[in-house]
Amino acid sequence: MIEALRDEAITNSMGGKFKLTALIQHRVRELMEGARPLVERKGRSDIEVAITEIAEHKIKFEFVTDDKAAAKGE
Repeated sequence: MIEALRDEAITNSMGGKFKLTALIQHRVRELMEGARPLVERKGRSDIEVAITEIAEHKIKFEFVTDDKAAAKGE
């Protein structure tokens, strides 16, 4: 599944390598804390599940601006 990260389209759709890495890290943390996977696990690790979810466009990166954070009370 790591091969999927070699596809420039995935990296570009997330806004670059750093945002993609941050999204993977965030999703892996959620999975480790008990979040339900959005794809079948099929014996895959948390990182493989997170990458599969991203590759299948099940999750995406959303940049939170100060306006959105203020609206949420953060």
